[in-house]
Amino acid sequence: MPPDNAPRAPITAAHYRADAPVAHDWQIPEHFNIGLAACDRWADGSGRAAIIAEDGDSNVITWSFDQLKVLSDQFANVLAEAGIRRGDRIGIYLSQRIETVITHIAAYKLGAVTVPLFYLFGPEAIAYRLDNSEAAALVTDAAGMDKVHLAGALPALKVVFCVEQSDIVLPQTTDFWDRLRAASPVFETVNTLADDPAMIIYTSGTTGKAKGALHAQRVLLGHLPGVEVSHDSFPQPGDRFWTPADWAWIGGLLDVLLPSLYHGVAVVARRLEKFDAATVFGLLARHGIRNVFFPPTALKMLRGTPDPRAQWDFSLRSVASGGETLGDDLIAWGHSALGVTINEFYGQTECNLVVSSSAQLYPSASGSMGRAVPGHDVQIVDEEGAILPRGEVGHIGIRAPDPVMFLRYWRNEEATREKFAGQFLLTGDLGNMDEAGYIRYLGRNDDVITSAGYRIGPAPIEECLMRHPAVRIAAVVGIKDALRTEVVKAFVVLQEGHTPEPALVAALQQHVRSQLAAHEYPREIAFVDALPTTATGKIMRKALKESAGQSS
Repeated sequence: MPPDNAPRAPITAAHYRADAPVAHDWQIPEHFNIGLAACDRWADGSGRAAIIAEDGDSNVITWSFDQLKVLSDQFANVLAEAGIRRGDRIGIYLSQRIETVITHIAAYKLGAVTVPLFYLFGPEAIAYRLDNSEAAALVTDAAGMDKVHLAGALPALKVVFCVEQSDIVLPQTTDFWDRLRAASPVFETVNTLADDPAMIIYTSGTTGKAKGALHAQRVLLGHLPGVEVSHDSFPQPGDRFWTPADWAWIGGLLDVLLPSLYHGVAVVARRLEKFDAATVFGLLARHGIRNVFFPPTALKMLRGTPDPRAQWDFSLRSVASGGETLGDDLIAWGHSALGVTINEFYGQTECNLVVSSSAQLYPSASGSMGRAVPGHDVQIVDEEGAILPRGEVGHIGIRAPDPVMFLRYWRNEEATREKFAGQFLLTGDLGNMDEAGYIRYLGRNDDVITSAGYRIGPAPIEECLMRHPAVRIAAVVGIKDALRTEVVKAFVVLQEGHTPEPALVAALQQHVRSQLAAHEYPREIAFVDALPTTATGKIMRKALKESAGQSS
C-alpha cells in the first residue's frame, strides 16, 4: 500500500475502555492536499479501481486511480488556463458521475475551493449559492444548464464547463471534455497547508438563509475515525462503497466518496432517478457492494420490502446512517433484512461524524446514537459552554479545535461567533449523556416542545410512534396552547392497509402514553401522505409547525 502522509493507528475497542481508554493521536501534517491523498498516492500503475460508474441502463464503466490522476491533472490545467487561481471557488452542480470526482480532485490540486451543489436544487437555490460564494467557475451537465440560465446575473462567474451536449449555451460556456483532452496531463499540485480552505458546503437553510461552512483540506483526515468506527473497522479487504446520498451533501462527499478514495476503496457511482427497493437491492447485488451509507429516510422506504436477501443475492458488511434518529425497530429490521447491525452516527455540516455507534467495537444502548468517536471531545453543555453533569439535558457541543470542524461561515463573522460558546461549538441540538458516555439526541433546540413546564424532545416520541405497526413514518412538533403553552402534535404516514380513523388516533395516543410517558403523548394527530423534507432527507418540522398553526 502507498505510504500514508498522515499515519494513524486504527480505532479499536481499547479506545472505549472505561478504566484506561486509548488516546487518539491525530498526527495532522502541516501540509496536506486532498487531491494527492485521495487519488495520486494510489496511481501506481496497477489499474486499481476508483470509481465504478453505472448509468440508468446498467451500463458500467470502471475508472482506475491511474486514469483519475491523469484526468484530474488535465482538468487542473484547464482551470488554470481559464484564469482560476488558488482560493477561487468552483461550483459543482452534478450528480454521481466521473466528472464530479475529476472536478473535486482537480480543484484541490489547484488549491481552489469547491462549492458542491445538490443536484435537485432549482434556479433560485443555485443562484444564491453561486452568488454568495462568488464562484468563478461552474461544472454542470445539460440539465444543470437549463437551471443555470434561469439563475440570473452572476458577475463573478468566468467560465461554465458543460460535461455533455446542451441546448442552452451561455456566453461563458465551454465543453468540459474537449478542453480536458487538449490539456497537458502533467500538473504540479499546489503545496497546500492542512488548514487551507478546500470546500464550502452550504447548510440546509431550514432556519433562514443557507450558510456556507468553509472547510479546510484537513477535513478529510478529520472524517476518517468516524468512517472507520461507523463502518466497523473500515476498510477491510473486499470493501466496496455506495450511497444513495448526493455527493454534494457532506454525508455523500465526506462520509463516503473521499474517505473511500483515501483508503483506495472503489466507490459505485449511480444516481437513482427514483428510489425503489428493487433498484437498490439489485445494485447492491450486481456490484458486490459491501458498505453503504443509507440516510434514515432511505431505510424507512426499504423497510416495507419482505426478506430482501431471499430475493436478491447481496452481502453487506456494514451499513451506517445519520441525520435523523433511527429507533430500535428500524435497527432490528436492518439486522434481520440486511444481515448487519445499522450503526447510527451524528454530526452536522459544520462538524461532522463526531458521534457513532459501532456493533463491532462496543455494546449498543437503546435510544442512543453511540459515543464520541475517538479524537473528538463531545460534551453536553449549557448556553455558556459549561459542561453539564451526566444525565442532564443540554446542548450537544464539540470542543474546539477539532480537525473535522469548519474554519468559519463564509463571509458571515456574526453567525460564526454565535456558533461557539466558551471552548465548544454548539450544534443547536439537545441531548444528554449517561455515565458510560452514550449520547441521546432529543431534537433541535428550536424543536423542543415546552408543555406544562416539561421540556419534550420530538425524537423519542417519533421513535415510539414508529414502533406501532400502523405507522410508517412520523414527525412531531409543538403547537400553541393557551393552557399548557404548547401541546404535542404528530404527523403520521401510515403503512399500507391502515386507514385514518378516530380509533387509530386513540390507539396511537395510548401507545405513546403507555410506552413513553403520559405528558408526552400527542394530543393531536394528523394523517398525511408524506412529510416535507430538506434536500438531504431531514424532516422539516418548521414547515409542519407552520401548517399546524394555520389549521389550529
